[in-house]
Amino acid sequence: MASDPSVHYRACNLCEAICGLEIRLDERGEIASIRGDADDPFSRGHICPKGVALQDLHSDPDRLRRPLVRDGDTFREVGWDEALDRAAAGLRGVQERHGRDAVAAYLGNPNVHNLGALIFGPPLLRALRTRHRYSATSVDQLPHHLAGWSLFGHQLLLPVPDLDRTDFFLCFGGNPAASNGSLMTAPDVKARLKAIRTRGGSVVVVDPRRTETAKLANAHHAVRPGRDALVLAAMTTTLFEERLVDLRHLGGFTDGIEAVRDALADLTPERVADATGLAAVTIRQLTREFAAAPSAVCYGRIGVSTQEFGGLCQWLIQVLNVLTGNLDRPGGAMFASPAVDLVAAGASRGSLGRWRSLVRGLPEFAGELPVATLAEDMLSDHPQRPRALITVAGNPILSTPDGRRLERAIEGLEFRVAVDIYLNETTRHADVILPPTSALERDHYDLVFNALAIRNVARYSEALFEPPADARHDWQIFAELLQRLDPSPSLRKRIERWAWIRLGPRGVLAMMLRFGPRGARFRPFGPGLTLGALRRAEHGLDLGPLERRLPERLRTKNGRLDLARQIYLDDVPRLREALDAATEHDADGGLLLIGRRQVRSNNSWMHNAPRLMRGKDRCTLLIHPSDAEQLGIVDGHAVRVTSDVGEIEVPAQIDDAMRPGVVSLPHGWGHGRSGARLRVANERPGASINDLTDPSRVDLLSGNAVLSGVPVRVAPIADLPLDLAAATAMSTEVAAPEASP
Repeated sequence: MASDPSVHYRACNLCEAICGLEIRLDERGEIASIRGDADDPFSRGHICPKGVALQDLHSDPDRLRRPLVRDGDTFREVGWDEALDRAAAGLRGVQERHGRDAVAAYLGNPNVHNLGALIFGPPLLRALRTRHRYSATSVDQLPHHLAGWSLFGHQLLLPVPDLDRTDFFLCFGGNPAASNGSLMTAPDVKARLKAIRTRGGSVVVVDPRRTETAKLANAHHAVRPGRDALVLAAMTTTLFEERLVDLRHLGGFTDGIEAVRDALADLTPERVADATGLAAVTIRQLTREFAAAPSAVCYGRIGVSTQEFGGLCQWLIQVLNVLTGNLDRPGGAMFASPAVDLVAAGASRGSLGRWRSLVRGLPEFAGELPVATLAEDMLSDHPQRPRALITVAGNPILSTPDGRRLERAIEGLEFRVAVDIYLNETTRHADVILPPTSALERDHYDLVFNALAIRNVARYSEALFEPPADARHDWQIFAELLQRLDPSPSLRKRIERWAWIRLGPRGVLAMMLRFGPRGARFRPFGPGLTLGALRRAEHGLDLGPLERRLPERLRTKNGRLDLARQIYLDDVPRLREALDAATEHDADGGLLLIGRRQVRSNNSWMHNAPRLMRGKDRCTLLIHPSDAEQLGIVDGHAVRVTSDVGEIEVPAQIDDAMRPGVVSLPHGWGHGRSGARLRVANERPGASINDLTDPSRVDLLSGNAVLSGVPVRVAPIADLPLDLAAATAMSTEVAAPEASP
């Protein structure tokens, strides 16, 4: 512990950056201040507004502290036994009447930031034995996991940019300056990007908007939304045409190079230039500079994952890194060496197509179906359709496509359970709500994000506050639900369950560290990394830079890297068809909607923190001045945005950072729906981008939802400046047109 008993150190677990925090308590034991931990070897004192808002989350009067059960149109507080009994009985009853697949489960993003949820959540899901499992993965990052599984043999083998040593950072559809990395844990990424340029390197961003990251870059190329795969394919073709391929340290175990060359040969920069909006000379020069850099790394994130060719994008990004010799190379794309290695520990490798969704037949991946299919399967007449839902730290009505249709589907279910700290837009439909402790009331270790960090680090955070006696951690909620859902397991399962509950997350983590690659089990002649050592290292441990780990890291069946996986080669004709049709699509003069990330926001669930909601309203539609002039739109005035599935009203914000023909709306907003207990968020509800996104549009390769490049129509609806709070509240009253099943 710290020498000053009023000062506590821990890692922030609200986003992927895992910044170190210094938290000071006052004489009453309450939080006096939160600032960055200057002695954290990774974040080095950096902190974003979300870290400071941990204080708001902990003390939020709207945060649920006792279970709620539905009583007609309202809720009443009950004891834990009654709530857990009712939840388990409701779920079990639905399965007894309709079969095990009649219960669906949805996991939100906060689960991967939670040690207890990661360890104890999977056994609960297995006990449900349902094929209707969904998560935020398929609205965010599914193409990444598909690439890890297909290329490297495991869905969690995701190479990350070695930012601190690279000479050329090429970023497609990502905005790490706002996110502090995404599937790339990199606190204070702005300083790290500036350092690349300071040491003579280059940062290049390909994005329809001149983002916060693009403003720090040497160059920004405003690509047409949804056309990134064409740029990446043309860059790959250029490598072959101009003999820039370099496989000196990867050629010994890399296959499929010629097949990739042949599959993409006609997708030249000259052919894709008009469709992408990038000149052929620009694509060729970018490729040459990337290949010539002493070290380089290509990285793509949400903007390329959430489009119709997200799977091809993530494949081609890794193809570029491999063909230029920048995979598993200092300054390139490398694999972390975490103290707890989930891959070595036996986490699921992944799978594809073991079963399919009911209506469209979209394939499962790693035991989950694409969430874009959830509403249509619920609303179908299929005998195996979901008739009950359990959500864990998720708000799919705001975070998945066509939220209003999903809302209607959830309303029609027989039973609903939520494990959540808020009565939000989704959980307000629940029959039982089971609220876990807050982030500051439980211990934490990052199992996932240390495996995605740009430097090998480890940090254990003790709970800052003792939870109330009648509170439950989420892992305890999962364990008690499991006992009720599966009360008579085999003797072996009973022993395993008893042992895990006795150990708890802390005990399980201690075992994982001991048997991990840096633990005492594998270092018999050295101290090895133990939980005790981590607890004593209050600022965390620096375990060194990323190291070369291929081919030992590969989990493919033959121990080789095959670039020409058939699932990707089979999808290239679809890309070629889209290219042939691009001219016709571009001639219609319509607008395309993209999302955007904001540093003071965190998906849909932190808008009830007062210090994050201060200042100007941020749920605005960015539009280029030329488009605004043509449509008669005035800055700050209301506009109506309409898509094939719905419409919203928001204030317009004229911004020349947008590519002409493209508009942008931040994700995660759309509060103000009746019944949600979010007083701060409801004062500035904003409008939900997912009242416009169409669940019928997915990346056919991976099943990931298409949230970027959505065709929309924009029209002014007011002659006077719009009161932002009042205007965004109106968006919740606009009925979206009925979508066809």
